[in-house]
Amino acid sequence: MIDPTASIHPAAVVEAGAVIGAGARIGPFALIGAEVTLGAGVVVKSHAVVTGWTDVGAETVIFPFACVGEVPQDLKYAGERTRLIVGARCRIREGATLNTGTTGGGGVTRVGDDCLLMTGAHVGHDATLGNRVILANQAAIAGHCHIGDDVIVGGLSGIHQWVRVGKGAIIGAVTMVTNDVVPHGLVQGPRGDLDGLNLVGLKRRGVERSEITALRAAYQMLAQGEGSFMDRARRLADETDSPHVREMTDFILSATDRSFLTPKGAK
Repeated sequence: MIDPTASIHPAAVVEAGAVIGAGARIGPFALIGAEVTLGAGVVVKSHAVVTGWTDVGAETVIFPFACVGEVPQDLKYAGERTRLIVGARCRIREGATLNTGTTGGGGVTRVGDDCLLMTGAHVGHDATLGNRVILANQAAIAGHCHIGDDVIVGGLSGIHQWVRVGKGAIIGAVTMVTNDVVPHGLVQGPRGDLDGLNLVGLKRRGVERSEITALRAAYQMLAQGEGSFMDRARRLADETDSPHVREMTDFILSATDRSFLTPKGAK
């Protein structure tokens, strides 16, 4: 079904069964697959591919040579019908790749609202990205990762499969992250050391000074307090009345398939 207000270039290919929303625009040589749904105002520029069982939210823009909704890069995948859901107002830049899920990982890859996926960025099967996530050029999110709201991943960085990156964290450029990152953490270095808090991001989002102070104190306790890292997190959870610190301790104490990046010097 194609809304009559949609604009489709004569050189584009829109397969029968695709749903094209009001005001959507599809450029020349773009390909829209039969199971694709494009929301209102979506723009698919020339030479972009949107395929598979894929939903794209309103006003998202997909730039040339992006490939959205192709099958997973997983040798276990055997053609199962799995899905990709992209939120509203995202910007998917040139050459970015987003894959559908796998049955073993829940069957759905999700990207939230207002995300910016820069040139060559990759979102692997069954990954979940929150809202306002930024993946800089050539950043790669492996399968089954969970990336929280407001996370920034620097250029040429990679997030290992099953890793969780907490809300508001920032990953520096050319960094490999193999373990979970606490909310608002700052990670940098070739093998991803937890090197403090994303204070710039907290200030930009208007977090109150008292909350930032509480987070800094919590980070120091996690780095230097008595007992193991997990012991310190449990004690902090019992003692804090800060919503942001509680968010951090809940993240640490929740179930995970990976260990954590811990503050430098932490035991």
